[in-house]
Amino acid sequence: MTWFSLSLKPWGGITKFLCLFCLCLLLIVSCGNPQQTGTSPSDVNTTGNGRITVGTTQKPRTLDPADAYELASLGLVYNMSDRLYTYEPGSTEIKPQLATALPQISQDGLTYTIPLRQGVVFHDETPFNAEAMAFSLKRFLQNKGKPSFLLADVVESAKATGNYELTIKLKKPFAAFPSLLAFSGVCPVSPKVYEIGEGKFKPNIFVGTGPYKLANFGPDSVQFDVFEKYWGEKPANNGIKLQILSSGVNLYNAFRKKSVDVAYLSMDPDQVRSLKDKAKNGDWQAIPTQGSVMSYMALNQNQKPLDNPVVRQAIASMIDRSQIKERVWYGQADPAYSMIPTTLNVYKPVFQKQYGDGNTEKAKQLLTSAGFSKSNPAKVEIWYPSSSPPRSLAAIVLKALAKKTMDGILQFEVVAVDSTTFFQQIPKGIYPAILLDWYPDFLDADNYIQPFLSCDKGSTAKGCLDGGSQSQGSFYYSDRMNKLIDQQRQEQNPEVRQKIFTEIQELIAKDVPYVPLWQSKDFVFAQKGMAGVQLDPTQNLIYRAIKK
Repeated sequence: MTWFSLSLKPWGGITKFLCLFCLCLLLIVSCGNPQQTGTSPSDVNTTGNGRITVGTTQKPRTLDPADAYELASLGLVYNMSDRLYTYEPGSTEIKPQLATALPQISQDGLTYTIPLRQGVVFHDETPFNAEAMAFSLKRFLQNKGKPSFLLADVVESAKATGNYELTIKLKKPFAAFPSLLAFSGVCPVSPKVYEIGEGKFKPNIFVGTGPYKLANFGPDSVQFDVFEKYWGEKPANNGIKLQILSSGVNLYNAFRKKSVDVAYLSMDPDQVRSLKDKAKNGDWQAIPTQGSVMSYMALNQNQKPLDNPVVRQAIASMIDRSQIKERVWYGQADPAYSMIPTTLNVYKPVFQKQYGDGNTEKAKQLLTSAGFSKSNPAKVEIWYPSSSPPRSLAAIVLKALAKKTMDGILQFEVVAVDSTTFFQQIPKGIYPAILLDWYPDFLDADNYIQPFLSCDKGSTAKGCLDGGSQSQGSFYYSDRMNKLIDQQRQEQNPEVRQKIFTEIQELIAKDVPYVPLWQSKDFVFAQKGMAGVQLDPTQNLIYRAIKK
């Protein structure tokens, strides 16, 4: 014990005090309850499965599933809810979640009978049953929120035909309907908290059945707590804090400084490339996943010279997707050769087979045959929303490629416009060509075809006057396409349905109302020591699996 009777120099008293203080602290820690960490649930635990901090720039507009139609909102609803059906990570096949089996479908394809899970409660401890599920579906339909059309177009009625049996009747057969039931917003909500009525939304709360319940919903952060009475497997962490950053630069810097555990959505391609390069050195993890988001160029058949299908075919020939991949995305996207992504088994690379990439000689021949020349060039304006850097850069690359390779026969002009104006003006037909991104509502090939190519009213001469192709800017009309879309929607046999989609894709490549450009390749970034970081096929980050 002579250690405590050292120096009598001026600093000796302070030294004694510090030493005694440290010894007392050591004794307190040693004798304390080993299960008490001394941290609150909101503290980040760097050695165990504590609360996870996720960084994003996506600001949610609402948490009401009957009105949520943006990725920012749907991602949060997804993690606080269950659906009748869901996806395994890495698969586009649905599996039962709150349902206990796939639906029994009547012979006419109109009635779906679904058995439901028992022993499930909502976050307010209200029991879940068929009445609650029917209430939630009716609310989704009748409150008329942004995504209500997804069900309104196909569902006639939903009712409980037993305590744990749900029966849904459709207006017309729809083979992809079970996949639609996996949409994040088609989830049960507590009948004691919500009400049915047009516009009766609750944007700042959420009471569902999922593994997390909402603890706080603020302007720049959202907090989830683990729902202790969850029926299924508990999350691998003690909760989630979503930190909403104001820009991709801020998200990039926050992740580099380790202020967030996981970063997802949205950073510019150059920031993603920088984090990917650092991940190779072991600084953190870069987790790639094949995306289901598609990008297209819509070609308005009611505008000259795009009213000539040969001009549209020439554009499809001259586009060099490898140049777009490297110059726009730094390799962070895959070339797209169909309206349908490669993740679906009906995909056929029809544009690659028909036109190739950067086939400028074929493009020139086509344009020459249509009467165009250096003195009489085909001039096309490409419009895009100014808020989208990738589409801005893609437009510039396309213009440069045409100028470099097409000898003046084809000339692109690029025009930016604010996003609100851009989307308002598309259905009016004032844009010759536009660059579109498509985030799927549900993972079935129908969702990449029907919203773009169907037409309820129109003609070959006048184009589409009302329908999907009018709302997406191509104004394409084809009797054959309309029949094929109806056929695949009614066909329950997967093999027959696949043949129909093959013909649909071949017809698109022939008529070229759209040119597929790229398919997204997403990256999630996680700090060292993080595990279980993955996306579901609809691009939602799965919170429950993340752990330290």
